[in-house]
Amino acid sequence: MNKKDTCEIYCYDEEKVNRIQGDLQSIDIVSVSQMLKAIADENRAKITYALCQDEELCVCDIANIVGVTVANASHHLRTLHKQGIVKFRKEGKLAFYSLDDDHIKQIMMIALAHKNEVKTNV
Repeated sequence: MNKKDTCEIYCYDEEKVNRIQGDLQSIDIVSVSQMLKAIADENRAKITYALCQDEELCVCDIANIVGVTVANASHHLRTLHKQGIVKFRKEGKLAFYSLDDDHIKQIMMIALAHKNEVKTNV
């Protein structure tokens, strides 16, 4: 085991531990985890990124952008919709998707910026 990334003595700040444990119990961390898991799939991350680039895209355009079938894109979009990441509207036979709100775009852009920083600092 690598000792550099673990405590070498057992000493903790009980007040800090109790405060943060209380915070964790008062927020919906499970939903946040499920939302991030949904975006963690490579195709769903590509779809989310594509929707960061344009206000709204139809399913067929999303399928072409990502390089999957319309059925596969629809499957991923349903998962993203269930997690509150995207919303959709029907126009005749077309289904248009957009990000649910600007927070999703911020999460994606922050994640990409972080990844670029990590690459340059390694």
